[in-house]
Amino acid sequence: MLDLETQKSFQEVGGRHLPHLLKISVAGIYVYRSDTWHTFEESELDKLEALLTGARRIIGFNIKGFDLPVLAPYLHIPIRQLAALDLMDAVEQALGFRMSLANLVAHTIGGAKSASGLDALQWWKEGKIDLIKKYCLQDVRVTRDLYEFGKKHGHVFCQTRDGRTVKIPVSWRAPSDTKEKNPYVQHQLFS
Repeated sequence: MLDLETQKSFQEVGGRHLPHLLKISVAGIYVYRSDTWHTFEESELDKLEALLTGARRIIGFNIKGFDLPVLAPYLHIPIRQLAALDLMDAVEQALGFRMSLANLVAHTIGGAKSASGLDALQWWKEGKIDLIKKYCLQDVRVTRDLYEFGKKHGHVFCQTRDGRTVKIPVSWRAPSDTKEKNPYVQHQLFS
């Protein structure tokens, strides 16, 4: 599982089409193989890259549309070389529109996000890195729990604008061992 927080907002960098300018404040991951949680500040992203390039698959919410493009300037490999499962993509395909992580978590596992990305931006400006790390890992935790629920049950839930609770079919299975025969992948980290 991967999630990250940024130093700047889209408004500060000139728009959503410039995610590579947002700069990372904190990246958080959960590693399945070792059942461990890690955070990385901007100066430590080389350690994160080593873990990502060794992973069979990286899982997150909106990672293809946000996290990986923001991370791209820090990596020595193209992000397209990283196998990624974006939970938001699967939900959007099933629903026909995007749904927030907070909504999915609340209606699927009964959890809640502890803050927002806007809070993390404010904490960055205030130098409260420990709060950003805690929030980032909490987002990783609820994303992992949502993924595990969907993988086990084949669906997740959300509430639509008209107040209906909707069951969303998902297929979040682990990648097949017969696929992805990358000789450089030595272990399974994220799924």
